[in-house]
Formats: sequence, C-alpha cells, structure tokens
Amino acid sequence: MLINIFKLYLVTFVPIFLAVDIIGTVPIYLGMTENLSNKQKKRLLAESILTATLLAVIFGLLGKLILRGLGITIDDFRIAGGILLFIISVYLLLPGKSREFTSQSLYEDIGICPLATPLITGPAVLVTTMMLLDAFGALITMTSLILNMLLAWLVLRFSDVLITILGKSGIKAISKISYIFLAAIGVMIVRLGIAGFIYSLK
Repeated sequence: MLINIFKLYLVTFVPIFLAVDIIGTVPIYLGMTENLSNKQKKRLLAESILTATLLAVIFGLLGKLILRGLGITIDDFRIAGGILLFIISVYLLLPGKSREFTSQSLYEDIGICPLATPLITGPAVLVTTMMLLDAFGALITMTSLILNMLLAWLVLRFSDVLITILGKSGIKAISKISYIFLAAIGVMIVRLGIAGFIYSLK
C-alpha cells in the first residue's frame, strides 16, 4: 500500500521537477542577484517562490477555464513567455544593464518576472500541473508541486556556495553565458508555441 502511494507521488513529482528545471535556473539567478545584499536576496527568493507556487496552484486548478474564457491557448502563452524572456536576456547582455536591472528600484520586480514566471513556473510547469491534476487528482499533484517548490527554494537559497568556489569574476562570466542561454530558452519556448499552433491547424 505504502509502496503504491510512493509510486504515485514519484510519478507526479518527477515530471514537475523536470518542468521546473531549477538546476538550470541557478546560474541565471546568480547573475541577476549578484549586486543584491543577502537580505534582499532572501526577500526576493521568498517572494518569487511564493508567487511561483500560487501561480502554479491557481492555474492548475482554474487554467482551463481561464484560458477558455479569454480565448487563449497554451501555445499563445508559450509564445508570449518566450518573447518576454528573449527581450529581458538581450537587455541584460548590454553593457551595464545587468547592474541597472538589479538596482534597488528594480530588484523587487525580478522576483515576479522573470524569476517566478516564466523561469520557475513557466508554460511547462502550468501544462504539466493541469495534466497531472486530471490523471492523479488534486491531493497528490499539489503535494508534489509544493515539494518541488520547496526544493527550488533550497537550491537557490544555498546557490551562493558557488560564489565562494568560482569567485565574483567567475559568476560574472557565468551570468553573461546564462543570459545567452536565457535568450535561447526564450526562442525555444516561442518555437514550441508556433509548432503547437501549426499542429493544431492540421
């Protein structure tokens, strides 16, 4: 009995974990928060994880109704999110813009976009959550979702360990590379959205 329950949680936990891809978010997070104090980082992380969790829960439960009511498809959501990621990444690659973007006046916005969404809770997480809810029910799916968000918080909370290993110069180099990957992720999400749209027309 316990083994079967464990399997159910594992089957729902793993897809959400892969959709969140928190390991891939670490270098982007480090790059965006390199100019913030520890207090600002803790507050930013708490707000972004809370926002990402609430967004995933609300969208998972009401997503189909919301999208149907607005006439928006998942592919529309992907294209919009991908374009937004691409614009942000290009801006961050410009000389001096990384520091400007993470200044005192703007750092709170980072927690909502792009960290909470679409990086932590993006289209993949939203779609995966809706599918798992249909297949396994609310209790198992939401428990797995919350466990994934706690894991995401832990990974990002202690990602500063990399700073002591790589140093500030290493983190800056990684952050620039990560912004290029962020742009690529944006293009990929747009591509998936366009491909899904074309497939729906067939």
